[in-house]
Amino acid sequence: MVPRYARPAMSAIWEPEARYRIWFEIEAHATTKLGELGVVPESAGKALWDWWATDPKIDVEAIDRIEAVTKHDVIAFLTWVAENVGEQARFMHQGMTSSDVLDTTLAVQLSRASDILLNDLDNLLTALEARAKEHKFTPTIGRSHGIHAEPVTFGLKLAQAYAEFDRCKARLEAARAEIATCAISGAVGTFANIDPSVEEYVAEKMGLTVEPVSTQVIPRDRHAMFFATLAVIAGSIERLAVEIRHLQRTEVLEAEEYFSPGQKGSSAMPHKRNPVLTENLTGQARMIRAYALPALENVALWHERDISHSSVERFIGPDATITLDFALARLTGVVEKLLVYPERMQANMDRMGGLIHSQRVLLALTQAGVSREDAYAIVQRNAMKVWESDGRLTLLDLLKQDPDVTAALSEQQLEEKFDLEYHFKHVDTIFERVFG
Repeated sequence: MVPRYARPAMSAIWEPEARYRIWFEIEAHATTKLGELGVVPESAGKALWDWWATDPKIDVEAIDRIEAVTKHDVIAFLTWVAENVGEQARFMHQGMTSSDVLDTTLAVQLSRASDILLNDLDNLLTALEARAKEHKFTPTIGRSHGIHAEPVTFGLKLAQAYAEFDRCKARLEAARAEIATCAISGAVGTFANIDPSVEEYVAEKMGLTVEPVSTQVIPRDRHAMFFATLAVIAGSIERLAVEIRHLQRTEVLEAEEYFSPGQKGSSAMPHKRNPVLTENLTGQARMIRAYALPALENVALWHERDISHSSVERFIGPDATITLDFALARLTGVVEKLLVYPERMQANMDRMGGLIHSQRVLLALTQAGVSREDAYAIVQRNAMKVWESDGRLTLLDLLKQDPDVTAALSEQQLEEKFDLEYHFKHVDTIFERVFG
């Protein structure tokens, strides 16, 4: 985790003290249920919760000192709790294995991280919807292969991003549900030394569902799906970030990141206004996607368990969620403050001499009886003259002078094919599909 790209609420989930607090709650809930079943004295669970009610400080350094000797983090924690709670603490962890605590804790952490990320997505969707509706009918050029294609609106660009992130939200909701499982099943997952009702009790208390079949660990296909979902969200972040970066290029400059008073773009060139935020988002997206591969490789553990997944998850759990939280918040800010230049959008459309209307002329010629092959050749030969003139000529003027065109279409019919508003007749339909 890099502090530069971390926000407090998400980072707090992964702090050692927060992790130990979850460990305690799992152990205390399990002990309470074991007391109800008569496996341990009911006083054991009460003693744990009475001590917890004093809001004790988790002494992370003390636990670390014990672990330096035991070489086992869960045992170190249980030892420290016993030193503080006293004799009743010996009834903790009855019939449980370390993975019961570790895997259930990771499920809690990822669930809580998901809740923050879902809220981040809601904020981004709100910003995208507002800006999309603001520019619903702001004309701009659509590009394919980086080349002018046909007109769209800037609102449609943002509506597309909204729809994509709405899908991201649905995927994350599904991934959260899939990851939020509890395993309190003991060694190799057979419940030989602990009743399944303990698992059900702990799951309910921790806001999880029970894992139908755990081995000694929760199956890692769940985690692979979770981190793959984060990777897809990162891909969507980069998609929008790259679009903004292209639009901010000097020769395009249809939109740009907000440049605050006192901000500097370059140490050498005072004139620079660089798309640093969206470039940064591109880099963060690469890192988030990189965490998906080790999560996929964690699926194939040996037999009922091995520990090869553990070190991986200590990296990717906090790093992926913290980075994605930061990236979503940063992208929301970029969208909210994005500077949009409708006049430049119009100027860029106009600079190609009407070439963006070529398809309408092609279709009109075919409807007037010209074969498609001939119609294409007629329009293309005129279009290439405009292209090579760098916009000094206009397609409409050349078409009006072409006898093959005027034999099929009147001047009025030709002029109608250069109507910009024609391209926006279904914008309302698209917005209704996206925003309802």
